[in-house]
Amino acid sequence: MKSVKKFFQYDNIGLLFVLPAFLYMLVFVGYPIIDNIILSFQNVTVKNLVSGSRDFVGLKNYFDIFKDQVFIKALWNTLFFTVSCLVIQFIIGFGLALFFCKNFKFAKAVRGLLMMPWMIPITVTALIFKFIFGTDVGILNYILQSFGLIQQNIEWLTTANTAMFAIICANIWIGIPFNMILISTGLTTIPKELYESASIDGSGKLNTFIKITLPLLKPTIESVLILGFIYTFKVFDLVYVMTSGGPVNSTHMLSTYSYKLSFEMFKYSKGSAVANVLLVILLVISILYLRTTTKEEDA
Repeated sequence: MKSVKKFFQYDNIGLLFVLPAFLYMLVFVGYPIIDNIILSFQNVTVKNLVSGSRDFVGLKNYFDIFKDQVFIKALWNTLFFTVSCLVIQFIIGFGLALFFCKNFKFAKAVRGLLMMPWMIPITVTALIFKFIFGTDVGILNYILQSFGLIQQNIEWLTTANTAMFAIICANIWIGIPFNMILISTGLTTIPKELYESASIDGSGKLNTFIKITLPLLKPTIESVLILGFIYTFKVFDLVYVMTSGGPVNSTHMLSTYSYKLSFEMFKYSKGSAVANVLLVILLVISILYLRTTTKEEDA
């Protein structure tokens, strides 16, 4: 009894407040991950799912998916999609953050409106862009034809190269506000005295940006890029709604291909293996990010 009272008397009581969240993560996150890892080492299809006769096959599923041309294509698509989106939305977001850090009328109001693409559910955004890039009633085709730039409708979402372009545009539209708001927050932490001193010393705007703004924004830039990579790399709903991985598997990502293997082709073990590859890549990126930030904090 004394030990219980002692537990509640000191800082250990904080553990009780953490316990519900810990149990939630353990049941709804930890258990599915562990079960998915175990599933990837078995041979589970729709035939033996109900019977429960799951044969252990070791790394066979991983060897099979790395021989699968669609998986290789999905892996390349995921990397290309992620890097393309990161670069473009970071540049635009950085420019907008620098612009809205200046004091002018309606700056805060307009910046708030620019956050709307990030706040809208991704499924809704996917439907909007699916309508924009539609073939017969697409807004983009209508605008291009109105200006005489094209003579006939472009099949944006049913052609391999243009389909990838369409989903990249949609994701960039979502990611720009995320980049803008985080970089804007980082810019507010830079002391104004540094810019005043640089101005007195005769430093130009470009030199000030390179020597003061970029070095002091380094932690923010790292956070934006890493978080953006994780958020973009695991994209699913945007691609699934707009193209479902088509045409002819040309826009499949690791997430959508894992879904297709599991719930359309009913190859649950191979779908789990693809999902685990995605998990490992994101885990490595997260560990590198945590190690980098920890070293900077220690320094």
